[in-house]
Amino acid sequence: MERKIKIEEPKTIISGAFKTGKSYLIYDFLSTFKPKEYLYIDFSDLRNEVIDVSKNLEKFIRMNEIIVLVLENFDFQFELPNCENIIISTLTPKKIRGFENIIINPLDFEEYLLHDNRHQNITQSFNSFLKFGNLPELINIDEHKRIHRLQEIIELQCKDETQYEIFKILIENIDEKKSLFQLFNNLKSKIKISKDKFYETCKIYEDNKSIYFLQKYNQKKSVKKIYVYNHSFLNAISHVKKFKNEFSNMIFLELVNKYKDIYYLDNIDFYIKSKNIAIVPIPFFNRFLMNNALKKIIKSAHEFEINEINIITISNNEKISDPKLKINIIPFYEWALS
Repeated sequence: MERKIKIEEPKTIISGAFKTGKSYLIYDFLSTFKPKEYLYIDFSDLRNEVIDVSKNLEKFIRMNEIIVLVLENFDFQFELPNCENIIISTLTPKKIRGFENIIINPLDFEEYLLHDNRHQNITQSFNSFLKFGNLPELINIDEHKRIHRLQEIIELQCKDETQYEIFKILIENIDEKKSLFQLFNNLKSKIKISKDKFYETCKIYEDNKSIYFLQKYNQKKSVKKIYVYNHSFLNAISHVKKFKNEFSNMIFLELVNKYKDIYYLDNIDFYIKSKNIAIVPIPFFNRFLMNNALKKIIKSAHEFEINEINIITISNNEKISDPKLKINIIPFYEWALS
């Protein structure tokens, strides 16, 4: 299936979190070559020994006139051989001179609709997207198996029980303003863990885009908000329902695909500095019940000279008049496709 991102350079390093579609991007690229022209090696395959590969790779490429080398799940354990095209997949981005870097995120809602052939209308697709998340493989799994598969994917990216507990506490705190020190202290009361191990693991998850830490605008020392690369992970690890948090995480993931300058403000969840826009997730918006909250949002927008506020909902659609601001109440599926 088509993705918005493609491999366009002969030497490319693809990185991204687990199960976001790195391999299928590579298969799509390889489909333009004849099988005898490429060599594909996956280092997560237990049959492939790094030492054997490194010893024989250069010679094999030369003897078989290989023009495309693919190294999947590569940890850069040996020097790269000479080859016209080299495509590497890895969890964590690495810069090498002459190589293009691509970071692949999960499906955004528009891509999800292209992949989703099961549902007859946009409402059904949206409900499935909201409940089970944005990973491509989940679309084709029977619904009763999806939560179990999400749990497996969470466990796959954790090398041990300690990493699992760290990842779990981060997921449990999505869309919350929590410092790493707070989370470390909470976790320390449950398991034996060093501060260095905790911070080091959080950095790994941040680097491979499994976890995002959103900064408050112009306040680097303020606590950051936490988001995870699949909003449905929370539903997979806990019976506690935090619908607003999951909905906000889903909206953040749509934004992170489009903008680099995303921040939060007091009373405003997402501030896009370059566009002078505020995005506020309120799943079930009621103008009369939320009048006080709306006043605070508008006040913050005026303070930062924001031009437009988009309040993202499940299904509400209306406009609110304001002399200085454009205020839209928009359903998620309409906003995500606009």
